Amino acid sequence: MDSSAIQIYPTLFVLATDIMDMLGDLVWNRIKEKAEITEENFNAGDICFDAKETCNNWFSKVGSIRELLPRIYLELALLPCWRFLHDHPENILKRLVEMTRGIADPLASAYCRLYLAQCSQRLSQHDTGFLIACINDLKLVLVRLTPARETVNGNLSGNSQLLLTLVEPAIEYIIKCLFKDLKKMEISKMLLALGLSSNLSILSKNHSCISVVLHHILKELPVEYICSNAVELLQLIEITDDRSFDQSLNFNLLGHRLCELVSQVSNVQLLIDKFIQVLSCCANLHAYLMLADAYLDIILENHLDKLLNVILDGILERVRDERIGENELVILQSVFLKILTHFGDIKKILALNHFIDILDMMHGSTRNSINMHILNMATRNGQIQDPIIIEVLLEVAQALYNGLDFSNMRKDEYQHPSRLISRFVYMVDHGIEVESHLRFLAQCRGAFSSINELQENLVHSSNNLAIRAMRNGNSSISFVKSCLAFNEVTIPAIPANLRQLNLYIETAEVALLGGFVSHLDGLLNAAVNCLEMIDPVNVMQMAEDGDEAISLICKLCGLLVMVPGGVEPEVTYIPQRLLSLLNSQAWILPRMKAKIFSAFVFLSAAQSQNQLLYHAVSGKVICNYQLFVGFPSDHQELLSLSRIALQGILNCVMQESSKTCDLQERGKLALESCNCVASSFMVSDETLEACSKLVEIAKSCYSADDKFLQSTLKFLNASQFHL
Repeated sequence: MDSSAIQIYPTLFVLATDIMDMLGDLVWNRIKEKAEITEENFNAGDICFDAKETCNNWFSKVGSIRELLPRIYLELALLPCWRFLHDHPENILKRLVEMTRGIADPLASAYCRLYLAQCSQRLSQHDTGFLIACINDLKLVLVRLTPARETVNGNLSGNSQLLLTLVEPAIEYIIKCLFKDLKKMEISKMLLALGLSSNLSILSKNHSCISVVLHHILKELPVEYICSNAVELLQLIEITDDRSFDQSLNFNLLGHRLCELVSQVSNVQLLIDKFIQVLSCCANLHAYLMLADAYLDIILENHLDKLLNVILDGILERVRDERIGENELVILQSVFLKILTHFGDIKKILALNHFIDILDMMHGSTRNSINMHILNMATRNGQIQDPIIIEVLLEVAQALYNGLDFSNMRKDEYQHPSRLISRFVYMVDHGIEVESHLRFLAQCRGAFSSINELQENLVHSSNNLAIRAMRNGNSSISFVKSCLAFNEVTIPAIPANLRQLNLYIETAEVALLGGFVSHLDGLLNAAVNCLEMIDPVNVMQMAEDGDEAISLICKLCGLLVMVPGGVEPEVTYIPQRLLSLLNSQAWILPRMKAKIFSAFVFLSAAQSQNQLLYHAVSGKVICNYQLFVGFPSDHQELLSLSRIALQGILNCVMQESSKTCDLQERGKLALESCNCVASSFMVSDETLEACSKLVEIAKSCYSADDKFLQSTLKFLNASQFHL
């Protein structure tokens, strides 16, 4: 009864009705026990006199309460007990509704009706007439609340606004109960009973509704009905002119409900025309964005692109006048994502009025989300060649990069935006304008310096440019040198040594292809430096890194076959540095060393030939056999290297075989080494002894009929290595 502490009244209501419900359950169980019935479906005639007498006593006690509000609450708590006296207890509801009209306090009367609706749900059957009466009564209460509701500026006073806010849950619950069991054919009758016209097409000022009531009716109306009467409902919202609820929220709700079933919206053109009239009256940015977002799906579905431009014009005009707050940013994000998803083509997006201008005014996570969506969409359909699109996307990528704190991001958060930026850079193609493309790569190197994956892609792209230019023959030597210089500056900034090593070898291949020997020597030395700087702790913890390093060393040895050597430095200068590396690095296991020594054997054997097995593009680079074939010093250097490598192979395989490791792996290593020796050396006592030892190790690991072992023995016999 006491509503003086208005803010906590809903809490007191919940606490009090919990106790009332508990009392009602106790009385129900007491009378049911006296009636000696177990089933839930029973008639009043089935109840014995003693049980009915007890029930009547309870309702007599209710009638003896003088205060109206407690009497109503207690009878509502006992409402299901009327089933012991009447077969149709729902008829009692009409009397209770009329009793609630005697409650003068607006807040108390609203929550009393809420409890009435709640208790009615415990009856097995009831009609909706009493709920409609409750809503109509609440409408009168709201009207009495607001005769002086408008102040000078058109807003409600503070107390009235608070009271309406507290009454709204009661209205919402009663309307939910009303629509709970309502059939579609009954909707028109229900609207008429609520004071609306049964035919929404003939709405007038005489058929208006309280805004807060209309809001919750719109929430519960079936979406099919809303789509069939979209224009009429929009008009109904417009003529419902009161301050009990923000009208923009009703317009917004109607739009979202219509978008649940866009394809069935009737009279689209009339609806949109009316919507544009309403939208143009929104001077406030937040209200404008809410309405635009709510009806945007309908506009996009019906391809009304001119109206879309009108909306974007309106957004820009209001954004310039107001600061974009967090709430507005969220709605703007929704608007932009809908537009991007609908068009799916960056060219069409850029053709829209002020899209990029509005985007530039956004900030924070919402801006980052839109930028990521744009990059994802732009890189979905192949290469990007339009200079204007490239420029716009570069600005988008830079804004995304600047909007993220890469130093404090988790790895999973970092990967997605960085990969989108890297993919964009990779997809850009300036065609025959290779100089422009190289300038673009240089710009990206400075703009996205913290993205290691991108820095690697820049080197790959630069090498591709150089190869393309050399193949097309339409570029000068200076351009290819520029690509090599670009890589030489970029690679050292990449933190992972193995990534650097791979990129140095790749760039060295490009330099060799173009005949740039001076660049080639520097790149090869830098590659060996990377190997010397590898962190042994990291490699030991990650076995795949060690295998990758060995694979790159073997690849480097294969490249050295084509690299022209000289007296200063000697032809085996790089292999000699690698030999020193093998002896100083603890992370290089015996099986790894055996593979590297085998690569040295193949390298020395290849460089000892009178003609190389393979070489770079003819005429670009003078090969070793043309420069120094027959030089005693070269021959001695290669012979010394091969002898060291042969002994190293034997030592490594023997060390590996003495350990408790996988027999198959040990046997495979021995046979691979044996094939290397047999295919690289002529038959001699030294090589024959080496092959014999390796075969014996393999036989101890494999069965006699193993295919690899048998094919190796067959190859040895064919090569005059008779074992």
